[in-house]
Parts: sequence; C-alpha cells; structure tokens
Amino acid sequence: MPNVTVVVPAYNEEKRIVSTIEAIRDIPLVDQIIVVNDGSSDNTSTLARKAGAEVIDLQPNRGKGGAMNAVLPRLNADVIVFLDADLGYSAGEAAKLIEPVLTGSCDLAIAAFPPPSKKGGFGLVKGTAARALRRAGMSDSTAPLSGQRAMTAAALKAVTPFHEAYGVELGMTIRALEQGLRVLEIPTTMTHNETGRDLQGFLHRGRQFLNVLQVLREMRRVKR
Repeated sequence: MPNVTVVVPAYNEEKRIVSTIEAIRDIPLVDQIIVVNDGSSDNTSTLARKAGAEVIDLQPNRGKGGAMNAVLPRLNADVIVFLDADLGYSAGEAAKLIEPVLTGSCDLAIAAFPPPSKKGGFGLVKGTAARALRRAGMSDSTAPLSGQRAMTAAALKAVTPFHEAYGVELGMTIRALEQGLRVLEIPTTMTHNETGRDLQGFLHRGRQFLNVLQVLREMRRVKR
C-alpha cells in the first residue's frame, strides 16, 4: 500500500494547529504528519508535537515557500500532501485530494474551496493567477492559489524547488502543466481564516499580488 505524508507549514497557528492535526490523523490513508514551524513566536511547535505530529523548527521565519523547501530532504513517501495550518477540522477533506492521486486519476490534486463567507478583495490576485494558468494550458481553474495539494513523489520532484512566499502555489501548477502532468481541481468544503476588506486584508493581498508577479517574472526569465 502506498504511503502518504502530510506536510503542514505553520506560522503562529496555535489556535487551530491542534484541530488541524487531529483531523488529518483521522484520515485512514495518512501515515505521517510533519509540521514545519516557520519561526513562530507562539506555542505552535509545542502543541503540534503534543498532537502527534513530527515538527521541524525553523528560525528565522522563511515564508511559506521556504518552509516547504525546508521539508523536502525529509520526504520519501509515495504521495505528499501540503495543507495550511488554519484549516482546523476541515483538514479532513484532504482525503478527497489523496484518493485521485492514489488511484492514478491525476498527478497533482488541488482543493477548491466553497465561496467565501465574507467579502474579501476584488479578484485581482486570483484573476492574474487564473490568466497565467490559462496561458499554461489550464482553462478552467477556479482555485489557482489554493495551498491544499496532494501529489505523487514524481510530481513533487518535477515542481521543486518551490518558489518562495505566496507565489509557491502558482509556480507549482505552472511547472506541473509545462511538464505534462495531470492536474485536477477537486471541490471540497474546506474552510480557513478569511481575510476581509480591512487594512490587514488589503496588505495581505498586496503582498500576495507582488509575490505572484515575481513568480511570473522569474518563470518568464528562465524560459528565455
């Protein structure tokens, strides 16, 4: 039976890390859970260990892509899953991503979320990412920035090393498409902390937009 490792990059997620890990542990297919504690200043690391996860502690904070790259030498599973730390008990929905990878239906499965419960931004970041995926050959993406992903070991090798910061997901999908990997978006009922139309939300999306643009520039430069 193929083995499955779930990786959870986490930064100051003490409020939800335990429920996220507990939900992952309830998935029968999962053999290993690794939390990458990305320089947290709270109790994320301690709580993750108590909840039963293996923990990699990073100092200083390296950003999401950096945290994901840090775990690569530790991975030797047949299927690797990356999940955000703030999913809470909805992390159990990851089973829907693992199944099509195990059965050979796709090389990379990406979780699509339900519509947000509150208004966020104006779609600039998501729209930019979706257009980039259309140019790469994926015409119907509804979740171009989703961080919830399951993939084969071969797919992981094909899309790494990861880009840093918030552009990691978009860069991963474009690389997968360019190398002919089969990518599927899977509807889920996952939920996470949503950003609203306040100062913090706009700052977050601004950083995200800049990172997405940086990834696209880097990928165009590599092609030249």
